[in-house]
Amino acid sequence: MSLSALKKNALQNPEVKKAYDDLGAEFELISSLITMREESGLTQDEVAERMGTKAPNISRLESGRSNPSLKTLVSYAQACGFKLDLGFKHA
Repeated sequence: MSLSALKKNALQNPEVKKAYDDLGAEFELISSLITMREESGLTQDEVAERMGTKAPNISRLESGRSNPSLKTLVSYAQACGFKLDLGFKHA
């Protein structure tokens, strides 16, 4: 079974669908971080160096295995040549 078929099948379960939807903002943040770094032409090592940290910390950040502070997100954006822009949307 392919990953997309497995996902489609799993999302038919209302509890799984709700849990997946609840993680939408986290997935969006992770995607934004990776896109920002790639658009800057930087590696994880280069971002880490600019932030004064180590590449495994950037890997954890980009994989969603950490709970970053606002300060960390600002630093990451600056390391990539971006500015953090927070906003809120109606649910």
